[in-house]
Amino acid sequence: MKKIQILGTGCPKCMKLEEVSRKAADELGIEYEMEKVKDINKIMEFGVMMTPALVVDGEVKVVGKVPSTEDIKKYIQ
Repeated sequence: MKKIQILGTGCPKCMKLEEVSRKAADELGIEYEMEKVKDINKIMEFGVMMTPALVVDGEVKVVGKVPSTEDIKKYIQ
């Protein structure tokens, strides 16, 4: 099972990243767990200074932008 984390304080871009990530994972038909990380200290533990950020299985994949569904599929496969 993939662990997908959305790092962000709840801004519109953060919500969009979550929406697009769910869509990508659902289209791939994979099992995943989605977690929203809103605590700024926890976000900083990932070394992330800009949100939103996408983390897959503990590895930071995207910082500061919302990629396309197709790009996210590449990150979570």
